[in-house]
Amino acid sequence: MPEDALQAPRSPGHLFWAFTLLAMQGFGGVLAVAQKELCERRRWLTQAEFLEMLSTAQVMPGPNVCNLSIMIGDRFFGWRGACAALGGMIALPMLVMLVLAWVVGLTPPESATHDRVQGALRGIAAVAGGQIIGTVLKLSSPLQHHPLGLIGAIALAAAAFVMMIVLHWSLVWVLLGLGLLACVWTYARLRGMKAAS
Repeated sequence: MPEDALQAPRSPGHLFWAFTLLAMQGFGGVLAVAQKELCERRRWLTQAEFLEMLSTAQVMPGPNVCNLSIMIGDRFFGWRGACAALGGMIALPMLVMLVLAWVVGLTPPESATHDRVQGALRGIAAVAGGQIIGTVLKLSSPLQHHPLGLIGAIALAAAAFVMMIVLHWSLVWVLLGLGLLACVWTYARLRGMKAAS
């Protein structure tokens, strides 16, 4: 998407309601909805900008979509935008979850209502898995322009998968090891590209 086609939120209030709607669409996984809403529908970010912000959000402590909302809010309106976007991301979903927990708490575990709620939550988890896979595939196209290229990014992702799923390494060590490797490798590629030009 060309830079001149990008738009911006009108105010912190606009950010708040946009992230509230975003959060309420994303039961089971906001990430897939966030990419579609922010890049395609609202056109606040390009795919590459979204991917870069998401990468940063994932290595910061805390929920990655909340981190992403803070970064996007800050980009447009500074600390007021960061507070508005984060508030929109968590306020209404938190209220809905508190009400749902209260309803589940009132029903005995052997009741049909309790079983229906549990079934709905399991269904949401399955949908979230599909959404995340779809988003990963959609966001892979900007990686072709990354200094490491698509193959390098896939190799790092595969290494992370093996370290965590097969070898059962701690996430901290995977991030430190692969993160450092990715930084050094990218730096070397960028220097090589600069020297060649």
